[in-house]
Amino acid sequence: MLIDMTKAPAATVLLVAILSTSAAAQDAKTVIEDASKAMGMAGLNSITYSGAAASGNFGQSRTISFGLASTAIRNYTRTIDFTQPASRVTGSTMPAAVPGGPAPQPGTLDQLITPANEPWAQQLQIWVTPWGFLRGAAANKATVRSRKVEGIAYRVVTWNPAQKAPSGQPYRVVGYINPQGMVDRVETWVEHPILGDMHVEVAYGNYQNFNGLKVPTRISEKRVGMETFVAAIDSVRPNPADLAQLMTPSPGAGRGGVPAPAPAVASEKLADGVYRITGGYVALAVEFRDYVVVLEGGQSEARGLSIIAETRRLIPNKRIKYVVNTHPHFDHASGLAPFAAEGSIILTDDNNKYFLEQALSSPRTLVGDALAKSRKNPKVEGVVEKMVLGDETHTIELHHVAKLEHSDGMLVAYLPKERILFSADFNIPGPGQAVSPSIATLVQNLERLQLDFDRHVLVHAPNPDRPVSKADLLALAKQTN
Repeated sequence: MLIDMTKAPAATVLLVAILSTSAAAQDAKTVIEDASKAMGMAGLNSITYSGAAASGNFGQSRTISFGLASTAIRNYTRTIDFTQPASRVTGSTMPAAVPGGPAPQPGTLDQLITPANEPWAQQLQIWVTPWGFLRGAAANKATVRSRKVEGIAYRVVTWNPAQKAPSGQPYRVVGYINPQGMVDRVETWVEHPILGDMHVEVAYGNYQNFNGLKVPTRISEKRVGMETFVAAIDSVRPNPADLAQLMTPSPGAGRGGVPAPAPAVASEKLADGVYRITGGYVALAVEFRDYVVVLEGGQSEARGLSIIAETRRLIPNKRIKYVVNTHPHFDHASGLAPFAAEGSIILTDDNNKYFLEQALSSPRTLVGDALAKSRKNPKVEGVVEKMVLGDETHTIELHHVAKLEHSDGMLVAYLPKERILFSADFNIPGPGQAVSPSIATLVQNLERLQLDFDRHVLVHAPNPDRPVSKADLLALAKQTN
């Protein structure tokens, strides 16, 4: 018998809704149980798997969007203890060679994820695995629906972890289970200071049987459509007997979690209306007649907010009309969102304009930052080779740095009146460190542009912090010859 819901009593409508929800939950439970059985997960509490892998240089490559440089990872091994839950990944790394640069040096990967104060950006590495996904779905009131993708009929299972995003919204994990009961793909979203609700998708293929457990031997991870990690798995041990040893990190191994407190914000006057702001990535605040220009927004929302606050203290009652992004690497663009929330125009190299415009315009339901709360659309303008900002008080020249391997979207700023050069990532090396070949590239550009200066202000302050002159820069360039 069909019920006309437009005429049914409220109690009847509520009962039908409850029964429908219960049926969906029951259906999800069956799907999860069947997939867990098909994958041989009975009694699985931990796993270690190994192979060869590569990690894309996401957010740090020469071109910010696609064509990421990659770091090879030999002896890649991930161990997961689902009972904690915790994970450890190890391997030997070899970055890609940089044309004209020194030979890349091998490194060591050793990172531990634990339940204590770990953000979702790390925790998701456990829950997007096929086995972690099904365990999480079984424990978190999953739902299921049917969907056909490229001719394959999937059972699409969705669940929410207990952990909440900074905005207070729940995270979401979605898995695609194929007709054979294998988890083909898992996706989730995580907050990102530039990309907003960043989409993370991991595809699994070529499942093989290892001691009764089905394991994908091909793994591909994408973030906002860019492939950022691949692995070919050739060794798997379910419930390894040496789990405790596998999960013990080496001394000094990297861990996620709560970052160290930022240094206290401070500032110094370099000239009339020109202030150097320290306490993180160095910024410059320059006062014009009717507005202020800030050079470099900082490495995080917190740093961006502190730069804004210090600028207002130094130069009250004037709006920050422009913030200059030296280049789009994530550690230099992650402080832009607070400026966009202020209505400031972001000036960046034209090669970065589309990326930053689209990224900062993306949904930010998870981030809960100043830009999300402001509901403003970012304003981004591109600098093609050169842009001049000026009035009778000050002039700032913005120049594209040509033929730079570090980034194809790099700007330097020049204040001709004060004879100040401002740049990022042309760093003074520490003791025992080699001079980057990018220093020579910078000097070649300065000679081409005929920029003469007395002081070189670096976004990454030298250690110990001190004034840097043109002579210092030229001396470093000579060491690269």
